[in-house]
Amino acid sequence: MPITAAASRLGTSAYSGTNPARIELRPNATKEEVENVIRAVYRQVLGNDYLMAAERLTSAESLLRDSNLSVREFVRAVAKSELYKSKFFYNNFQTRLIELNYKHLLGRAPYDESEVAYHLDLYQNEGYDAEIDSYIDSQEYQDNFGDSVVPYYRGFEYYTGARTVGFTNLFKLYRGYANSDRSQADGNLPHLARNLAQNRPSSIASPSSVGSYAHFRASDDIAPNKALGGSYGESGRIYRMEVAGIRNPGYPGVRRSSVAFLVPYEQLSAKMQQIQRTGGKIVSITPA
Repeated sequence: MPITAAASRLGTSAYSGTNPARIELRPNATKEEVENVIRAVYRQVLGNDYLMAAERLTSAESLLRDSNLSVREFVRAVAKSELYKSKFFYNNFQTRLIELNYKHLLGRAPYDESEVAYHLDLYQNEGYDAEIDSYIDSQEYQDNFGDSVVPYYRGFEYYTGARTVGFTNLFKLYRGYANSDRSQADGNLPHLARNLAQNRPSSIASPSSVGSYAHFRASDDIAPNKALGGSYGESGRIYRMEVAGIRNPGYPGVRRSSVAFLVPYEQLSAKMQQIQRTGGKIVSITPA
């Protein structure tokens, strides 16, 4: 049964039903099945980010192919690798890393601020490896994935111990097949910190694909605070342009999470160039 009538628009149609994304390495698996598991681990743990051939963990892959490493330990190897650190640890806020660790290793989003606080303390006191081990060695991981199942997104279905807020929070972290965890409009900033601190669920914003701007609509309820040109232009067509990460003037430089503009058709090109020069990301362009 589909999780929602809008599953295809939200990018979750592949996760409807019972464990549809479950990939397991069974005894006597064929070579093709093993390769499928390896690809699935990289896709899940690396958040659908692009992987170059030179970046692959060839030694760990060989151990898995020879049945000398379980799927669980292969997941651990990827999560502790320099590859994972370079993508999600070194350049990210610590709270953003924790959000991604929950998503990549447990297949869900954090439920509340206490979960994030626990992992912040763990990292500060015991270091990075202990932080990764805390997910993979947890009873939650064992109950859901064991030694042979590749972690998958569980937050789109009901399971024992699930909370409703986990559903909406995961939408905040997951932006569809065409997106990776390093290409989202909010960048390396925490995506859930404000909502977790206020103990409120995240709003659901559907992924979009408008021309070449295949990002997502950051928030439907943001009213444009500026209209360019003061008129509808010669064509009479007006577009709503939403931008994330635009820098406010003055010192120190502060980037706003989202701002919207009403732009006449004739000024779209110039406005897009201006935004790109300031380092902002256009997340949606829709008719006003």
